[in-house]
Amino acid sequence: IERRLDTVRSVCHISQKRLIACFQGQYGTDADKRHKKLPLTAFAQNMQEGSVQLSDDTLLGKMLDTCGDAENKLAAELSHHEVQIEKEILDPLSQLTEAEIPNIQKQRKQLAKLVLDWDSARARYSQACKTSGTNFQMHPSKIDSLKEEMDEAGNKVEQCKDQLAADMYNFVSKEGEYARYFVTLLEAQADYHRKALAVLEKALPEIQAHQDKWTEKPAFGTPLEEHLKRSGREIALPIEACVMMLLETGMKEEGLFRIAAGASKLKKLKAALDCSTSQLDEFYSDPHAVAGALKSYLRELPEPLMTYSLYEEWTQAANIQDQDKKLQELWKICKRLPKPNLANFRYLIKFLATLAQNSDINKMTPSNIAIVLGPNLLWAKTEGSLAEMAAATSVHVVAIIEPIIQHADWFFPEDVEFNVSGAFVALPATNSNHSSQLWSEYESGTLERKRPVSMAVMEGDLLKKEGY
Repeated sequence: IERRLDTVRSVCHISQKRLIACFQGQYGTDADKRHKKLPLTAFAQNMQEGSVQLSDDTLLGKMLDTCGDAENKLAAELSHHEVQIEKEILDPLSQLTEAEIPNIQKQRKQLAKLVLDWDSARARYSQACKTSGTNFQMHPSKIDSLKEEMDEAGNKVEQCKDQLAADMYNFVSKEGEYARYFVTLLEAQADYHRKALAVLEKALPEIQAHQDKWTEKPAFGTPLEEHLKRSGREIALPIEACVMMLLETGMKEEGLFRIAAGASKLKKLKAALDCSTSQLDEFYSDPHAVAGALKSYLRELPEPLMTYSLYEEWTQAANIQDQDKKLQELWKICKRLPKPNLANFRYLIKFLATLAQNSDINKMTPSNIAIVLGPNLLWAKTEGSLAEMAAATSVHVVAIIEPIIQHADWFFPEDVEFNVSGAFVALPATNSNHSSQLWSEYESGTLERKRPVSMAVMEGDLLKKEGY
């Protein structure tokens, strides 16, 4: 037991020091004073001051206010936690290492001193007894006094030994109590983390609500449905904006979608579209940058516009040799696209068909358009580089996109208003030989899909066009 005392004291003392070092607040102060001095409190105050400067009208202002309030509450929980740790763990450990064990060690030193005193008294008494046998002048009372002194010293040794033994046994019996301090430590930490988690779980829905309500979020790289829902649009902003700009200045631009744009201009346009700015006038003069931004948007969608789920069906349809059956199958797959994807795909195809009408000037035939733009509309959900995925998909995609562009009015017989949002210069809708009733029948699935004349012409088989 005696040997363990020094070890226990050393271990507990080091644990106490290391635990104090974990504190963020000032050791020995009350909860309120500690809270004011915590770094986390300063951080919370800084955020709340920043929110005032930015105002609640901005997303950052709302975020800083909500987050600052949460951080301040976390700081309050931390200050109370540290005070609890100090009271329930550090103070008892200090009592053990600075009082209880030192008292036992002091008793042990006292016993050693008393033993020496007892030995000295016994030596004096023994010497007196020997001397009295030869020195008859020594008074008997002197010997009796030395004997009393010796007996008293022996009694003190016995009392000290008994006290030391009692203290040591008491120390051993209280080891479970000492060990309990560390159980209390973990319980206090668990309680603190539960309270801190409760603060965060209350703040997170509020801060997430601010985030969700904020409509000005980047469109590039955002799932199509999320972007449409957040912005309240039917057609994705980058698609509509780029189409409207190209309709204005790019329809006769040779090599559109094929010739690369300047990197800095393209980056600037993508950033402008991401922040939903209406200041796009400068980009009308650079149709290649606009075309590049449209390609980038389609390629950066987390899932291709024509979807992963229909990839196998698209590629199987691309391999059908019979052109009539191929068109019928492509039409059926189009109908299985999710509504947001179908609306944007239809919008894009009608634009590309309009672009192809000027192919004698811009050189962008349905085939060329399919080659340069198709891989941005559909790709496999496989690992590998962009080039590898594009190479694996491009042949199939061209065989899919080219006939859809060629027969855009057959696939999508309804009129398309390109200026869907009304935010751009109004342009007339594309010409269509089909009535709105046909589109209604198309959507309901009651329209019988007949082979288009253009396909027959393409094959050199001049058949009479059947009525739709």
